Amino acid sequence: MPYLHAMSTLKITSKGQVTLNREVLSHLGARPGDRIEVEKLPGGRIEVRASGPSRPIEEIFGMLKSTRPEPLSVQEMNEIIADGWSGRP
Repeated sequence: MPYLHAMSTLKITSKGQVTLNREVLSHLGARPGDRIEVEKLPGGRIEVRASGPSRPIEEIFGMLKSTRPEPLSVQEMNEIIADGWSGRP
């Protein structure tokens, strides 16, 4: 992928904060609620990157849901446990 050098100028507030504009956030693939990593480099330079994809907690609900239509009985669980300890397949 070719390297495109596009410069953005950001303003520092009186509190010492900088706001990344929408174009920069879009380039990083960052959305509201995401985290941004900043690495300090020699010569007063920094590297900014999105820290990874964030997913809503709702996406994990049901993730471990059983494919069995009904739950196991205590007897069935005991049989599975006994088979596991015995080494039987």
